[in-house]
Amino acid sequence: MKKKTLMTLVLSAALITVAGCGQKADTQAASGGAASAAPASAAPASGKTYKVSISQIVEHPSLDATRQGFIAALKDAGIVEGTNLKVDFNNAQGDQANNLSIAQKIAASDSDLVLGIATPSALALAQQVKKAPVLFAAVTDPLAAKIVNNLDKPGGNVSGASDTNPQAVAQLMDFVASNMPKVKTVGLVINEGEPNAVIMAKNAEESLAKHNIKLVKAPVTNTSEVKQAAQSLVGRADAFLITLDNTVVSGVDSIIQIANEKHIPFFSSDRDTVEKGAFATVGFKYYDHGYQVGQMAADILKNGKKPGDMKVTVPDKLDLILNLKAAKAQGIEVTDAMKNAVKDKEKDIIQ
Repeated sequence: MKKKTLMTLVLSAALITVAGCGQKADTQAASGGAASAAPASAAPASGKTYKVSISQIVEHPSLDATRQGFIAALKDAGIVEGTNLKVDFNNAQGDQANNLSIAQKIAASDSDLVLGIATPSALALAQQVKKAPVLFAAVTDPLAAKIVNNLDKPGGNVSGASDTNPQAVAQLMDFVASNMPKVKTVGLVINEGEPNAVIMAKNAEESLAKHNIKLVKAPVTNTSEVKQAAQSLVGRADAFLITLDNTVVSGVDSIIQIANEKHIPFFSSDRDTVEKGAFATVGFKYYDHGYQVGQMAADILKNGKKPGDMKVTVPDKLDLILNLKAAKAQGIEVTDAMKNAVKDKEKDIIQ
């Protein structure tokens, strides 16, 4: 019996050693051999593969950057696409029927967590998904859109991050009034079917009114109408403005073209549009915004945090962002006062 027991122990130890070696080799292969260079927090979570479903109303730079930041934050938390994370990405292509269909499909899936990017997608998910945790990003006003009813403690299974600090629109309109005395009327291309656009338009109108500047609207219902709407403002507006309006931002190239051809200053509500060719905004990087929501997602997936207990966040690092090349194209003389209004001149003055 003693001899047999000894033999069993030896064989068991050998099997454990072989199994351990095989597991280590598999882990290194899955991480591309870079495991030793990654921080401890970035090691893939063991024993669990996650499924995250994403619904995005339309593809454009700000929303795409939001999604990229979200995925990057998960990766940094050890939840890595292709290793222990499966991402189900859905693009509604700006169509509300597609948006609802996507939300219903996700609600019936086995997702561990759901993300809605932009107000229409977030709202549809909040209404349809009741079992999985729901996060949102790139939402202008989650209270007005009725995605949550409390920002500090949303309750239920929904939370996330708003992409609008109420002060951003006011600061931008103050910049226009202070630095462009010839601007008496601002033309806004807007899809009034988007609650986020309506809310921001109201804030802009109220802010401009304090400076005796009028807001003139050119409504659209889809992206194909954006160019014609912008053209209708020529001669009626001294400057162009757009909000975080998914329909309009998707067709923003045509507004930039008209603003350049007619030498009309063009102000946007997001950094990506300024990088593309608008003159100025007060904003932030959408990648960072998405990363913030991704950190919330990691806390939910790895630590069991409840979305209803997580505060809805807003951007807190606002800065004026100027595009000097766009200024030249639109006939704007950029003064020292304008440049001095930018806090981070290295990052937020685009040459």
